[in-house]
Amino acid sequence: MHRVLNVAEKNDAAKSLARLLSKNSASMREGFSRFNKIYEFNYQLFNQPVQMIFTSVSGHIMNCDFTAAHNSWAQTDPVILFDATIQKKVTDRALDIEKTIKREVVKCQTLIIWTDCDREGENIGFEVINLCRPLKANLKIYRARFSEITFNSATRALTNLIQPDERVSAAVDVRQELDLRIGAAFTRFQTLRLQRLFGFDSKQVISYGSCQFPTLGFIVERYLQRVNFISEPFWKIAVEHQTEAGEFCEFTWERNRLFEHQPCLVIYDMIMDEPLAKVMDVKSKNKSKWRPAALDTVEMEKLASRKLRMTGKKTMEIAEKLYMKGLISYPRTETNIFPTEINLQPLVQNQANDPRWGAFAQRVLNEGPRPRNGKNTDKAHPPIHPTRYPDGQLTDDENKLYELIVRHFLACVSKDAQGDETTIKISIANENFNASGLIIRERNYLDVYVYDKWSEKELPHYELNQTFYPTKIEMIQGETTAPQLLTESDLIALMEKHGIGTDATHAEHIAKIQDRLYTKMNSERRFEPEKLGLGLCEGYDKMGHALSKPHLRAELENQLKAICEGRANPADVLREQIDKYRQVFIATSVQIQKLDDSMTKYFGPPGQNPPPPPPPRPPPSGPFGDPPQTPRNNNNNQPARPQQPRPPPPARPLQQEQIRPTNSTGVPKCNCDADAKELTVKKDGPNKGRSFFRCGNNDNCNFFAWKDDATPSNAGGGQRQFGDNQANSFRKRRQSDNDDDTKQRKCGLCKQAGHTRRNCPSLNL
Repeated sequence: MHRVLNVAEKNDAAKSLARLLSKNSASMREGFSRFNKIYEFNYQLFNQPVQMIFTSVSGHIMNCDFTAAHNSWAQTDPVILFDATIQKKVTDRALDIEKTIKREVVKCQTLIIWTDCDREGENIGFEVINLCRPLKANLKIYRARFSEITFNSATRALTNLIQPDERVSAAVDVRQELDLRIGAAFTRFQTLRLQRLFGFDSKQVISYGSCQFPTLGFIVERYLQRVNFISEPFWKIAVEHQTEAGEFCEFTWERNRLFEHQPCLVIYDMIMDEPLAKVMDVKSKNKSKWRPAALDTVEMEKLASRKLRMTGKKTMEIAEKLYMKGLISYPRTETNIFPTEINLQPLVQNQANDPRWGAFAQRVLNEGPRPRNGKNTDKAHPPIHPTRYPDGQLTDDENKLYELIVRHFLACVSKDAQGDETTIKISIANENFNASGLIIRERNYLDVYVYDKWSEKELPHYELNQTFYPTKIEMIQGETTAPQLLTESDLIALMEKHGIGTDATHAEHIAKIQDRLYTKMNSERRFEPEKLGLGLCEGYDKMGHALSKPHLRAELENQLKAICEGRANPADVLREQIDKYRQVFIATSVQIQKLDDSMTKYFGPPGQNPPPPPPPRPPPSGPFGDPPQTPRNNNNNQPARPQQPRPPPPARPLQQEQIRPTNSTGVPKCNCDADAKELTVKKDGPNKGRSFFRCGNNDNCNFFAWKDDATPSNAGGGQRQFGDNQANSFRKRRQSDNDDDTKQRKCGLCKQAGHTRRNCPSLNL
């Protein structure tokens, strides 16, 4: 009998596909890897009976790395890594998977790849193909394309098998090699230097990634905008009117606000001199509130962050589980257009019995589903949508995300909300004011989409040319406010806008810069940069490079897309990008003192302050004894650490204190007037073995002094000031550094520095 080897991306996918295609009749046996089983059943394929053998990998089974000659961080000049030999081979943890695939393929005549239908999935497929081809010269190879793990989708994929796309896989190979070379060179260089100068833990990796740094750059840029923001006072005029029937209406000024007090006061006085209001215009029109467009990955991450308070990383993990259970379609997609060949009727029918939204689903069925489509398609997967109703219990988080996806889908295929909007325009002393109100006639999609609000606001009845005296007219003073720090939803939107990463990797990059302690999420779920993130971004920005800006990575992403579409040669893209980053690296090494200066602002002079704590290291876990598996689309070279509870913020560096020897041995008194305690630095670093004094009485004293700097001026216990000159020079140096970085205030009118809009020269022109 003809034998067909089917390889899925994960064991769960292989198990589910075998169960569906065999109609629950597949048998199971063990492979060499106890985590990747083998499932067998008979099937009708190619118009003949065949034996189907399903097995799986666990994401990527190969990785590219330098040869042993370049693996030493200390003995290899990082610039060499841009041209060093790279080899791609099976990872140690995937050796048993390799043995299973090789054993099975020699007994088969056909290989079908069932990995996810995105770039990474295509590349994983070619890793399997490259294992099998040398063992079977006449092996027939096919690619199954599917967007959901359901019976119809699986059988449709087998009916429409295609050839694997080598161009898509080549784009991933280019990205992997670039990330390895760029990430390794910059990571090794900055890690070793900062460990040596600033005492960072010898096991702490201060990584660089061409996606993670621009992601951090967005956070730092918004933080500095907020820190450097100078508020400006403004004035505006508010008008209120209460009718004889007791109805209330508030009018807003057409000018909105003025940034000069005197002109606003003049206008206010004119209004108060003649406060009669006249209705100049009354308009009523139909108003629609659009239902949401079909759901793609980026929008799902943003919605889950805003509405469910889930991180992007957690959202993708849960979406992957729902996909593996056959409850939703493939969750990594750029498409927000439902293709015409998808029959939406049965997808809506699946939800008709749910007590929460079943009645709404039945309304959609009665009226016919009509999706609101967006403008993007990746030509691989449809928008994210529910594929069936759960037949088992879901966890709380799985249920929340599934509910969001279902409600979004039902809202998308229903109708826009409809209302009547009334706008009233009045004039007082030739100054115009407006009021608007809304009456909702048909809620439609709002009945199911609980995440949107459309508030009604009813206005009193006004006639054209009607006149009245306002109940209240007042001039109000306010101040401009600083921009808010970024939420995760804001950050994902910026990454999408500037082409940083892909829809499947945004969450990974955000998690990585938190794991590295470059940034943190505050109590308001907004991102604040840590000292390390600020120092790195400011240092590279001073050099004039765009390492923390999105331009370099966005250019690469566009070139990778061109490779996938056959418009660019992979070798040419690789060579161009390596040359570009090599020149940036050389220029960085020449100007590295600027990075040192920026780090000094936040961590003190090299070798003089205790280092910050390293990121937490998780204990070994997972089937291979290594840290929990990272997402397979890893656009940065260094392995990500799983998120752990964040340690408390590091204590502020101890300042050198005034030394007061108390006896002939030179032992000083601390700030609480007790004899200080002598200790020795034991941690590896520039100060190892050096003695110092600390308070031995009170943990809150914060007294600190190096012993070899605490030489008394006399043996009789006289006072001597120590460290003042050094501390003062350090403070001056920090102050001058800050002065260099402070952004000058710019005028809101002409955008020039040195003045504000209140005294702008252009006002006198």
